[in-house]
Amino acid sequence: MSNKSKTTGILLAALSFVFLSACSSSKSEQKPLKPNIIFIMADDLGYGDLGCYGQQIIRTPNLDHMAAEGMRFTQFYAGSTVCAPSRASLMTGQHTGHTHVRGNGEYPLLENDTIIPQLLRQQGYVTAMFGKWGLGLKGTAGAPQKKGWDHFMGHLHHVEAHYQQPDSMWRLENDNLIPFATPEGSYGNELFTREAVKFLNSHSGEEPFFMYLSFTLPHAELLVPEKYLQPYLNEDGGSKFAPETTWPAGKHYGPQPYPKAAYAAMVSSVDDYVGQVLEQLKKQGLDKNTLVIFTGDNGTHIEGGRRQKDVDFFKSSGPYRGTKRDLYEGGIREPFIAYWPAKIKAGSASDHIGAFWDILPTLGELTGASVPAGIDGISFLPALMNREGQQQHEYLYWEFHEKGGKQAVRKGKWKAVKLDINKNPDTPIELYDLSNGPAEQNNIADRNPDIVSKMEKIMKEARTPNPIFKFPFDQ
Repeated sequence: MSNKSKTTGILLAALSFVFLSACSSSKSEQKPLKPNIIFIMADDLGYGDLGCYGQQIIRTPNLDHMAAEGMRFTQFYAGSTVCAPSRASLMTGQHTGHTHVRGNGEYPLLENDTIIPQLLRQQGYVTAMFGKWGLGLKGTAGAPQKKGWDHFMGHLHHVEAHYQQPDSMWRLENDNLIPFATPEGSYGNELFTREAVKFLNSHSGEEPFFMYLSFTLPHAELLVPEKYLQPYLNEDGGSKFAPETTWPAGKHYGPQPYPKAAYAAMVSSVDDYVGQVLEQLKKQGLDKNTLVIFTGDNGTHIEGGRRQKDVDFFKSSGPYRGTKRDLYEGGIREPFIAYWPAKIKAGSASDHIGAFWDILPTLGELTGASVPAGIDGISFLPALMNREGQQQHEYLYWEFHEKGGKQAVRKGKWKAVKLDINKNPDTPIELYDLSNGPAEQNNIADRNPDIVSKMEKIMKEARTPNPIFKFPFDQ
């Protein structure tokens, strides 16, 4: 071999070594991709509305499968008993003793409220929201583009979301909110699902995403596509759950001859929409690196033709007392399912006591985001990952300013509820032992004065006065 050939060979070998070393160094220095996050919210879904939470009549195969392949929480609570404060609690990490938004109405998030999409966008996440927002109209501090959303399509105002076939919605284009007309005869939640699937389909996997899919189901109005209603009808087209009491036309919510069948169909439609999202996630090969959470914003409703006996028929509140606008368990305890095939043990269940204000710090710990000061939540990531070291709440607190004004505290096995505060600020506290009576039927306050005294102290100290949502003792 000539000297020239030897020199060339040595040079090539050296270059190969440098190249391989560089590749090896690049791989070793490359940070692992942060997990994608999908948060799916149903609207007015009862604790007992899903098969995996005991439902015997309504069909929810996709959510049941999601629970079978993930973790089902049995003591997880919504932020409030109606939508706006519940969602505000979710986004801000604060309970309703500290959130600015403590009830429904024209109350946007504040400019200094730092919420989940803002935190995650700082960590390199693409953020997308489809569905019901309800935390700020166009031109307010709570408008979606001002709160960290890169993509948005849906309803800004919660009343817009009352109708299942809306004639218009809002879309974020070039950082501006633009109204657009929906296709004639279309259903809002089908459009939300289509947009969510489209977003997933366009995702390359090179940067992590946070997607919030906020359905308006099974909130009244009780209107649903025929394909979901059909399984709950007889061959003659009548309801399988006769007798039904028709909800007439001419009221706030549209007419419905079969309220029970329609409600069941609406829950099943949510299940199908979730199934479509999970299917697309798998098709994209993203499921192993995506945490999917499903829950509801508050308890089941009695609106638009649905009555208490319909709630009882389906056992929508499970074994619990109350519905939407109650601070008994049926108004605030929600299904909560977490699915992440690579990380969460299939078929697991958790009795960890948590609430919506824990979502922000949990996602913060998961993604490395620094959480803002002044939040009430704690991360439940250890419980989610089935590992040691889970911190526990000293208590959970709620307040609600409709129906006479209410407060509630959950502290361990104890649950305290105070009603009609606006009429009588000194109304006696009800006390329940949830370990012995989850239905909150046996008030044992008179036998436990020390516990009542502690709960009353929490009710006073857990809150700050709010200029909009006041109790008599705030004057």
